[in-house]
Amino acid sequence: MRLHRTEKSFMIYLVLLLGAAVCAFWANDVVFAGFDSQSVPDEIATGLIALRVELGLLCSAILVGTFHFYPLLRRQTLEHGEWREKYETLNQKSQTFQKAALTDPMTGLQNRRYFDDALAQYMEEFSRIERPLGIMLLDIDHFKSINDTHGHDVGDEVIKGLANTIRDYTRHHDIAARVGGEEFAVVAPNVGIAELEKMANRLRLAVSNLVFNLGDTVRLKITISVGIAIWDGEETGAKLYKRADGNLYNAKRGGRNKVCA
Repeated sequence: MRLHRTEKSFMIYLVLLLGAAVCAFWANDVVFAGFDSQSVPDEIATGLIALRVELGLLCSAILVGTFHFYPLLRRQTLEHGEWREKYETLNQKSQTFQKAALTDPMTGLQNRRYFDDALAQYMEEFSRIERPLGIMLLDIDHFKSINDTHGHDVGDEVIKGLANTIRDYTRHHDIAARVGGEEFAVVAPNVGIAELEKMANRLRLAVSNLVFNLGDTVRLKITISVGIAIWDGEETGAKLYKRADGNLYNAKRGGRNKVCA
């Protein structure tokens, strides 16, 4: 049986009481050994009575502590442990639910809700320190035809492959999210338009080199179109997103597999 720290302290207390009782019995025997029952002086007899009362109290304290207080303490300790375990379980579930509410289940990237909150926090912070903040929106070219030709299972694998590439080609402090069916977004702090365009093109080229093996003879390749925008320091997150989305539309209209700023 594993004892709680409080129970161990109580056990030490009982041991001390028991030691005191043993010493009192020993003192009683030593004193009585020097006298017969008829020759004990009154002062010593009174002291022995007090010693025996002390012995009785010590024994009572040991018995009450052992059979009354310790069971209560043990029960409270077990209840505390059970409540602590329940709290930790509920806390873990809460964290799991919170993470699930902010994560895209298919790709493991953040979802649109997380992206919007992160963008708002970055804008608030970067307006204070006056540093550049950019976003990129990207979309899989001709994704509908992939689903129609090869099926939704293949479409899902394409989305997962793209998500992994985005994860590999973004920095640790960038926020990458899946914001729609085949649409993704990245918050890129501390970059100007030239650096953001280079990041987007590196990602675009990496995606164009992806190969999805669908069978012995079927190999699928994809491309993406990317729209990027740098925050002007005053516009809202919705307007910044809309501007990047407009550039994404221009990249699509301009022939796809492009980055448009």
